[in-house]
Amino acid sequence: MADQAGLMILIAGPYRSGTGDDPAKIAANVHLMESYVLPLFNAGHLPVLGEWLALPMVDLAGSKRIGDAAFNAIFHPIAERLVIRCDAVLRVGGPSQGADQMVELAKTHGRQTFARLQDIPNCGELIDPQEY
Repeated sequence: MADQAGLMILIAGPYRSGTGDDPAKIAANVHLMESYVLPLFNAGHLPVLGEWLALPMVDLAGSKRIGDAAFNAIFHPIAERLVIRCDAVLRVGGPSQGADQMVELAKTHGRQTFARLQDIPNCGELIDPQEY
């Protein structure tokens, strides 16, 4: 992809879904989303996670726990703003109402959506991290 710009791709997956807000389970969800970062980057794309921007801001806003007012005012709105600026969304992981909303928002704004890494340009030969 040396002669053309790659896609800026929001990786959307579950964060809290199915975790009961257990920090270890949430960390596993983030780790799953982050497992796509290097394959996408190495294929010439710019991968992003809303969590990378939202979580530091949530702390700065004074959030004391997941789901409090400060958390809710920032967490999903960041992802929504990112979707509008990204070229595409890659939906990964299990059930997640928030991730599904990001896919629908992407479609509404004419962005590409992908459910498989291999369907993204220059990623056809890659092994999906979920298949390891």
